[in-house]
Amino acid sequence: MHLHILGVCGTFMGGIAVIAQQAGHRVTGCDAQVYPPMSTQLQDQGIALTEGYGAEQADQGADVHVIGNVVSRGKQPLMEAILNRGLPYVSGPQWLYEHVLKDKWVLAVAGTHGKTTTSAMLAWILEYAGLNPGYLVGGVPLNFGVSARLTDSPFFVIEADEYDTAFFDKRSKFVHYRPRTAILNNLEYDHADIFPDLAAIETQFHHLVRTVPGNGLVVANGGDMNVLRVLGKGCWSEVAYFAGPGFGWKAQPREGDRFDVSLDNQPVGQVDWALMGEHNRHNALAAIAAARHVGVPPALAMEALGRFKNVRRRMELRGTVNDIAVYDDFAHHPTAIQTTLAGLRAKVGQARILAVLEPRSNTMKLGAHKDELAASLAQADRVYCYARDLGWDAAQALTTLGARARVLDDLDTLVASVRAEARPGDHILVMSNGGFGGVHDRLLAALGAPA
Repeated sequence: MHLHILGVCGTFMGGIAVIAQQAGHRVTGCDAQVYPPMSTQLQDQGIALTEGYGAEQADQGADVHVIGNVVSRGKQPLMEAILNRGLPYVSGPQWLYEHVLKDKWVLAVAGTHGKTTTSAMLAWILEYAGLNPGYLVGGVPLNFGVSARLTDSPFFVIEADEYDTAFFDKRSKFVHYRPRTAILNNLEYDHADIFPDLAAIETQFHHLVRTVPGNGLVVANGGDMNVLRVLGKGCWSEVAYFAGPGFGWKAQPREGDRFDVSLDNQPVGQVDWALMGEHNRHNALAAIAAARHVGVPPALAMEALGRFKNVRRRMELRGTVNDIAVYDDFAHHPTAIQTTLAGLRAKVGQARILAVLEPRSNTMKLGAHKDELAASLAQADRVYCYARDLGWDAAQALTTLGARARVLDDLDTLVASVRAEARPGDHILVMSNGGFGGVHDRLLAALGAPA
């Protein structure tokens, strides 16, 4: 079968491309915005990529066109040609379920934050336990080096996104997956371009809960009132809670990056790893609980986490020049920004943190979280906000940060400003859910250039 994937450079659709090719299909794709790591992954996998959505691609003779949710009516000539000519098309989630997931024990990881990291942790635990799982993660797990793979294992780990499926299917993607094990990591308002309020997102999450069978397991954050409210609408499966005030899975931090794990107030063991922050401890608890559901002993799961290498673009150290470290992180929601900064602050102590932020997500561009942005950046010593193409006044939103914050709409000026401020011992944290114009490499080059 020849699949032509529209929007192939998105993390999810790029993962489908890899899985389809591994299943023996011929895969091609197109997209309008290409940036690493997905563009690099597709090239490494030998998947042919066409820039843009030209109508001539309809003449390739594809057996099916797999449509990503970046595609909309009236904007891509290729989509209009597919519709006008009556060519076969399907959404990415539907294709994945029909050709892969329907025969698997699916472990789905949902939540506003931590989906990618937790999915990568869970896939690695199962791999370490010898279960050889298939997986599709919205990033590149460093333990595997590729964002997706297909195996003959009965187990498949998937990052379960609440974003809509396609322009012709407005349900959340995760309702297609029908998991036997489902993690509800946390829940906040996001995706302001498609959800009017938090209640609408909670409804979609409850649709996911409805698909978990009675002999399945829901792993839920017991400390998140929004998650608890979703379960209060009805749950027909066993629930394993973590990070809550009562019984369930808990983490107690120790010296360094180690933490103790307990279940129902009984000690289980200790994780000794290199990750930072309470949010990652919660991610680990969820992964341990989910892995236990498929038979992985917690002791083995904790041993695996000690060898977990994280995900590309999750507090990834891109380089150090003149004793100035530059990190790349995917954070783009105020809560993610705050927890990422808190984790780095715990690591570096009193050293200066220079935060470089691109508010790029649709929710950020619409200004849904602008009133929370300044508080989320409070632990940074300097803030540089790239405010190009925003529909709101970033300088006004960051007023409470005073002279610590600068708002710029030119990338060259931003790089020059950071270079002028940075000094040995500083940590530069770059946060964006896009390519950010290659600013990481540009900063490293500027920091290494003669004064």
